[in-house]
Amino acid sequence: MTTLTLEQVAEKMAEIDFAMLSTRAQNGNIAVRPMSNNRDVRFDGDSYYFTSEETHMVKEIKADAKVGLSFTGAPGAGGKPQLFVAVEGNAELIREKPAMKEHWNEDIAKWFSDGFATPGIVLIKVSAERVHYWLGEDDGEIVL
Repeated sequence: MTTLTLEQVAEKMAEIDFAMLSTRAQNGNIAVRPMSNNRDVRFDGDSYYFTSEETHMVKEIKADAKVGLSFTGAPGAGGKPQLFVAVEGNAELIREKPAMKEHWNEDIAKWFSDGFATPGIVLIKVSAERVHYWLGEDDGEIVL
């Protein structure tokens, strides 16, 4: 069994573009949707996602900032194990343009025609509290 550090998990996550972001819906159910991190995974425990102010997701985060993220890596070539990562954390809604600019890349423009100046754009910052990973027969938990 191998115990990975946060830095080692982050390095393996760097090529994963999409996460499934889970929130608590207004009716109490769990709501899940795919979100692109545009490979903005410096993963020191924080992840960033752009969305629009009027989404259910933003309303749900305002009501309950506890969220979950799940990441699945591509199957490894030559029999290398596939990576799975589950993150539990807190979401913060950021509307300041300098912070958005720091996490912006041109791939995001397909969803926001006026860039980070698009009216109603919001940056979601998810700060991890717990990271659980599975890599083949290895698994572990990192508490932040």
